[in-house]
Amino acid sequence: MYAVLALADGTVMEGAGFGAEGRAEGEVVFNTSLVGYEESITDPSYKGQILTFTYPLIGNYGVRAERFESDRAQVDVLVVRELCDYPQHRDSAQSLDPFLKEHGIPGITGVDTRALTRRIRVHGVINGALWVSRSPIDPDQVLKAALAREDISSYDLVGRVSTSESVTYGKSGEKSLALIDCGVKHSIIRSLLKRDINVHLFPYTVRPEEVEESGVQGILVSNGPGDPQRVESAVHLVRELHREYPVFGICLGHQIISLALGGNTYKLKFGHRGTNQPVKDLISGKTFITSQNHGFAVDRESLEGTGLRVTHVNLNDDSVEGVEHESMPVFGFQAHPEANPGPRDMDHWFDMVADILRGA
Repeated sequence: MYAVLALADGTVMEGAGFGAEGRAEGEVVFNTSLVGYEESITDPSYKGQILTFTYPLIGNYGVRAERFESDRAQVDVLVVRELCDYPQHRDSAQSLDPFLKEHGIPGITGVDTRALTRRIRVHGVINGALWVSRSPIDPDQVLKAALAREDISSYDLVGRVSTSESVTYGKSGEKSLALIDCGVKHSIIRSLLKRDINVHLFPYTVRPEEVEESGVQGILVSNGPGDPQRVESAVHLVRELHREYPVFGICLGHQIISLALGGNTYKLKFGHRGTNQPVKDLISGKTFITSQNHGFAVDRESLEGTGLRVTHVNLNDDSVEGVEHESMPVFGFQAHPEANPGPRDMDHWFDMVADILRGA
């Protein structure tokens, strides 16, 4: 199929289409992981985005449902240098092309993803559009679509990925946690169940009184897509309940906690997306390699007077990676401690969650 990718800065790239025929727009971002494309494609945090992999060969081990981070493909568009359509893995159920087709996701292969990544690093994230068709495509029309795309902060992306009803996982644990679903990854739920914690998954619009009536001992606000300042209901929930329960946040949840207690957030130039981000624990002095996927960060100076102190920083750009309250059990972590596909350096973060719940 024909495929044309256009960026709002006027860049136009042509290649071969795969996945679904159609048109899609989004914010163009890149991921530097060498493996884990199944996890990334199904990560709800990528909703509203055109995902570019810097690793040049994608699809070589096929698609395996057990690696999914949600029940479907979540990216809006996939951009790769070379698509492998003959996967070699004993557990592969299908190749990437038909998988994306099933989920209505268009993709483009045969473009210079290194040049695209360099452009994003220099100019910052930028809106784009991809058209895939069996007929020739007018690049000017694709460019018009890219230019018409609004900033990602204009969209309620969390509402597109959050559960619509409450779900309970696990029944044998002594302690229970309210997991606020802003686009939760399955690995977060698995990490909690592994520690014998019952999980009550709630929509991001859950009311404080509903959480109180559920009998949980703590609250965890999940990862998710888009601008944290748009997730007003979750911010309100944390503001209302952080004095009553231990509260934890991962990625977007970390940002929501900071907003709820009076801090602020800002948009990063091109975000952190990959499995090799170095994070320093300011308390222990240790450095960990982490998995990350975010385009916004907490403003360090805005935390003054909130009761929150910075516990972790990114060693690449000194952005805030972790916070905790000075007198209450409130913790936020920007990276992904569940880290599927890896690394596992921060897996002990969930041990901390479990220990605090058992003492609650």
